[in-house]
Amino acid sequence: MHKLLEATYKEFLLLKRDFGGLIILFIMPLILVITITLIQESTSQHIFTSKIPVLLIDNDSNELSKSIISNLEQDKLLEVVREIDGELIDEKKANDLVLQGEYKLAIVIPEGLTENLNSKVSQNVGKILEQFEINQDSGITEKDIQPQQIKLYFDPTLQTSFRNAIKNGIDNMVSKIETQSVYQVFEKELEIEKNTLEDTKFISFLEINPQKNNVEIKPNSVQHNVPAWTLFAIFFIIVPLSINIVKEKNQGTFVRLKTNPISYKTILGGKIIVYLIVCLVQFVLMLLVGLYLFPYMGLPNFEINGDYLLLFLVAIFSGLSAIGIGILIGTIAETHEQAAPFGATLVVILAAVGGVWIPVFAMPKIMQLFAKISPMNWGLNCFYDVIIRDNSFLEILPELLMLGVFFVVMIAIAIYYDKEKNRV
Repeated sequence: MHKLLEATYKEFLLLKRDFGGLIILFIMPLILVITITLIQESTSQHIFTSKIPVLLIDNDSNELSKSIISNLEQDKLLEVVREIDGELIDEKKANDLVLQGEYKLAIVIPEGLTENLNSKVSQNVGKILEQFEINQDSGITEKDIQPQQIKLYFDPTLQTSFRNAIKNGIDNMVSKIETQSVYQVFEKELEIEKNTLEDTKFISFLEINPQKNNVEIKPNSVQHNVPAWTLFAIFFIIVPLSINIVKEKNQGTFVRLKTNPISYKTILGGKIIVYLIVCLVQFVLMLLVGLYLFPYMGLPNFEINGDYLLLFLVAIFSGLSAIGIGILIGTIAETHEQAAPFGATLVVILAAVGGVWIPVFAMPKIMQLFAKISPMNWGLNCFYDVIIRDNSFLEILPELLMLGVFFVVMIAIAIYYDKEKNRV
């Protein structure tokens, strides 16, 4: 026990001498979580509070196109632009402006859209009425009417998710107009009073948030960002830890330690204790920022539905898994140039695969399989289970065990590698 305390004290002195590096370990994660959360929150607010200019070219100039334009002008997210410098925009001009990035979207309504839609609807209604012998001779000459296309020019840099959202919105709007056209033709053919047939929306959506213990669970952006970037900060301990081990080997400190009656396990024990304390300090700082600083910055409150003790337990096991990786890298690497880039790159990969940047369900199937074996994903799910879902210890135990087993495996490999290397 005395040797372990001495090894721990030695690691503490090494960290204390690199005061600048220690400050970076604590300050940079705080800056990261504040920056990312502010950007995400301000972006979401900007989307819902500002309008996006949209070029519109109306080649139809009839009833249907007027209805489309009216609906677009009522949209809270879009601002219809039909003229620039007092001149109407044509399709070529719109293409050039969108390609240059001056506008994100251009909508081109085709010529004859209203006439063709009315003809097609009249044909279809006439066929239906003939089946019921209500209108045996509709008087409508059947002709081949090709489906019409409303052209959408998108800025090439626009994200796919935004494109799909715009297309779905326009598609729903056009479908509603088509339905209204069908009602109008029925009213005309059946010679009934206008607006007799209701065309109001019958089916709608009711969003219901799941409840646990009669408490509605509705997470906000802070509840997602704080645990995600806290975990990223914890795993970034891999870089200084691995560099510290390599430095000891290159400076001969490690050889001198081995000449003393102290085992390699005891040396590692000192490192584990000191760096685990660093991880927990990072965790506490991030927690305090979420709880007390974010509300003063106009961000949502960081609400923790679960037990604080369970949160600390998740932080401990996540820190141990990160320390295990750092010790293994430091044991295998021979130079700083090997340890630093590999450790930093590995942290970024683990964050990407683990769901810190992109939700796992949105990833390709192959990447979802990798996420299931990522320690960062286990830790992130544990944090979410406690903070958002208010799960009990037994419910998060499987993932805690996986983090613990991962730590043991990493340390075992490091000890085995060091033993075999020294044997040679």
